[in-house]
Amino acid sequence: MSELPSCPVCHSPYTYAQESLLVCPECGHEWSLAEEAADDQGFVVKDSNGNILQDGDTVVTIKNLPVKGTSQSIKAGTKVKNIRLVNSNHNIDCKIEGFGAMALKSEFVKKA
Repeated sequence: MSELPSCPVCHSPYTYAQESLLVCPECGHEWSLAEEAADDQGFVVKDSNGNILQDGDTVVTIKNLPVKGTSQSIKAGTKVKNIRLVNSNHNIDCKIEGFGAMALKSEFVKKA
């Protein structure tokens, strides 16, 4: 029998599996094994829907984003290919056709 990880909130060793989630009976915290694996990696970037992003992914903007220094904006639905993740406030570096190199916040994109 494999040993389940302890709760990340209260550190209780009495966690159990329920469908695709792990549940802590002491504090009621629920989390998935994918989140557990991502936490082991350290730096994790999630899109607006909570999907984990990786270098090289393709994302789509979910709202119009104004570009500083120009009167143009990046329209909602713009596909951005081959992203690179960085550990900063704007955690996605990319190139957008017609705009060039950009830094985006992951909360304004969703995984394509």
